This record gives sequence, structure tokens and C-alpha cells, in this order.
Amino acid sequence: MTREKPVAVPDETGGIDLGPLADSLGFLFRVGQVEVFEMFFEQLGKLGLKPGEFSVLWVLHLNPRVRQGAVADTLRIKRAHMTKLVRTFEEEGLITRAIPDDDRRGIELSLTAAGNAFVQDHAEAFFATARSETDRLSPDEAQELIRLMQKFTRLGGET
Repeated sequence: MTREKPVAVPDETGGIDLGPLADSLGFLFRVGQVEVFEMFFEQLGKLGLKPGEFSVLWVLHLNPRVRQGAVADTLRIKRAHMTKLVRTFEEEGLITRAIPDDDRRGIELSLTAAGNAFVQDHAEAFFATARSETDRLSPDEAQELIRLMQKFTRLGGET
């Protein structure tokens, strides 16, 4: 008679054996994303902010007349989803779209006055929440994790 392995019961100490899964970057990124999103919505959910949406508006705030495709590529947003976001933002009066004279296929995005006001009104809360994401780490650990993530994602200038 073979004995069945006892069923693991989740507890507050994280007693589930993950084996090599615990060393998988993809797995760790996904769990980390869930953790960060939970923190974000706990702190900012009442404002109706979503991390991805605010990120797009922030990029437009820093880069007036930026090409829609460049924003989508940089933020890793699928083009179809980016088109929906742009339409929503335009309907809400937060952005304007323009077709540049030098490339009739391109679309340039800019914040409206209302869009700039929205970003300015919410930036401190958004970035305070972002700063709190590293509360479980020492300042040196947080800086190192950010540096490594920037390198991994090719968003920090270091390759």
C-alpha cells in the first residue's frame, strides 16, 4: 500500500512548498505585481486611479506631442488596448490627438488643461504609493531592486 503525500494546508507562514517555482522570475514578477496592485488599490482605489492609466497620463505630461505608438511600445501596452485608452481619455477631456504633418499615419498625444490638472492633482498620491511599495526592504535593497528591474526591463538606460 502506497501512502499519499499529505495535503498542504496554506497557513499564515507561507508553508506551501514551491520548489523551483520560487526561483522563477516570471512567477516572482507576477506575485510581486499582485502585491503592488493590492497596495495601490488599498491606498488609491477610492480615487478611481488605475496604475496603467495614470502611467500613460504621466508620460504624456512629461512628453507633450508624443507619438501614441511610442507610448504603447515603451509601456508595453498592446496597440488595441492603447487605442481604447486614448479614446476613453479623449472622451473624458483629458487628452487631445493630432496627426502630424510629417507622418499622416502617426498620432501625437497631448494632455488638455483638464488632463494636466488631473495629473498634478494626483501625482503626489500616486508617487507616495509607489514609494511605499519598497517598505519591506531597506533603502539599499530598494534601490538595488529598482536598478535591477530597470536593467531587466531596459527602462533605466543601463543595458
